Amino acid sequence: MNRDYLTGTSNVVNFFTGIEIEHTPAYGLKTLFVVGIKPLHAILNYFYEENCSHIYLGANHSFKPDQGIGDEFSSYETWNNLISSVLYSNILTTLDFDVHYAEWISTRPFINNNLFIPQISVKIPNIRNFNYNSMLKIDDKDFKASNPGVWCHRLHNLQDDKIFTDWNKYSKDNPL
Repeated sequence: MNRDYLTGTSNVVNFFTGIEIEHTPAYGLKTLFVVGIKPLHAILNYFYEENCSHIYLGANHSFKPDQGIGDEFSSYETWNNLISSVLYSNILTTLDFDVHYAEWISTRPFINNNLFIPQISVKIPNIRNFNYNSMLKIDDKDFKASNPGVWCHRLHNLQDDKIFTDWNKYSKDNPL
């Protein structure tokens, strides 16, 4: 993911801090953002050194347990262990993940931890091109598979300015 601070000789940032600007339960908190799988001791060291209140795992679209990132070892097991370990440290933790991984996340024991914020990312390119009648359907994997039914939301109503975060708000992050 291209970010404004990725300039100069290196375009790799593994950790950065900033105020959580997305409208989640962690909104407004000083946050340590973690890109990909990193050792727990490094995450906790930065978290405490930077006096953070929240950890955001999977930053920059880096939660890809079935793909890996560069040379990093990334698997479902390593992600499961990392998320569980951070939560075990009693730290408010977000995991940003693509909707593709929702079923796996929903079956992990940490899903019931009150310190866990699952940030389900649904990519809808060119959202402003859709007409007023466009709908977002929250469905199930099959008919009567695991949900009591379906939820349909007008795409237009989901684009509320009160919960919108403009791209320029992301420019205040500090790479570590």
